[in-house]
Parts: sequence; structure tokens; C-alpha cells
Amino acid sequence: MGFPQRLLADDEKLVLVLRRHIKVLLVPFLIFVGVVVLIGVSFLIPGQPWPQVVVGALGLIVLLRWTFWPLVVWANTTYAITTRRLIIRTGVFNRSGHDMPLSRLNDVSFSHNIVERMLGCGTLVVESAGEQGQLKLEDVPKVELVQHTLHRLSDDLRGVQGADDVDPGLARSLDDAFDDEYRGPAGSGERTPDERRT
Repeated sequence: MGFPQRLLADDEKLVLVLRRHIKVLLVPFLIFVGVVVLIGVSFLIPGQPWPQVVVGALGLIVLLRWTFWPLVVWANTTYAITTRRLIIRTGVFNRSGHDMPLSRLNDVSFSHNIVERMLGCGTLVVESAGEQGQLKLEDVPKVELVQHTLHRLSDDLRGVQGADDVDPGLARSLDDAFDDEYRGPAGSGERTPDERRT
């Protein structure tokens, strides 16, 4: 699925490009099938041709509004994750966008009900330190993977290393750097009041 490269900075790379989960098109698909069946049945009824014309015209309006339009909206809603930003683009005639720098990311959480768990999608809530505060993205496919990716990219931008990358000597060197006053009784070799009683 294409994403315009002109939206990216020179040192920015595209990581994920997503559309809302295909489940959002289930109801429009069912409406399409229902309207097509009704139009087909109306042509089987003998008599005047005007009922078929009326049913066909109403069916076309329903198809345009509740089948074709949701498909166009779905196709024009894009979630993109780059090495620096979360980019959201929505709208068919009037486009709107939201860019959230990953360096300002405070928290990323997700939720999904049992049906969404089976389908592998859910709602993603992204919180940033900026004025916009909280951003809610619904029907995100592979929502847990997206959450993990956002956390990892945000940590990479801020220079935070994960638990697997911690130097084992770091804790010892920090402990040696603190004097006895900051270590407390356990660090200075003194016995605590509880230890003295026993």
C-alpha cells in the first residue's frame, strides 16, 4: 500500500503503513448483498416496470451512501509510522492530518474485545506531551504489534535502551558512586534495628 515519500524528511524511514481493519467494511458488504438481492427479486415480479425502476433507483442511492462511500473513506484513511513520527491522514474531499513526534510519546495502550482479539485488531490510545494530549485510533490491525513498534521507536529516538541491553556492570558502578549516606544501613554494612533484635 503506497504512501507519498514526499511527506518524509531526508533522514526519515517508513516503518508501517496501515489502514483500518477490513472488518469496518463488513456492514457495507452485507448492505451491498442485500440491495443486489432486492433488486434481483424486484425484476422477477411480473407487472408494471415502474416498481423495478423505483427499487433500482432507491437501491442505487443506498449503495452509494452505505456501501461505496464507506469504502472510499476506508481507502483514504491512513496510519503511518516512521522512524520519527506517527502520521494520520483522513478525508476524501477535505483532507486532514495529524503528525505526532515519537520523541514526545508518553504512553501507548490498546484495548480489544473478544471479537477484535479473534480478528487481530483493536483500539490504540497514544498519549503525548504536546497540547493535543491523547490520540485514539480505532480498528487498528495487529494492534499489539503496532503498540510494541511505537514503544521501540520512541525509545530508540530518546536513546533509551531496553532491559536486554543493560550493562551488568552499570548497577555496580552506580552503587560504588553513592556514599554510605545514600546507600542507607543495608549499603553501609550497618545492621538495621530489626537485625539488631535478632
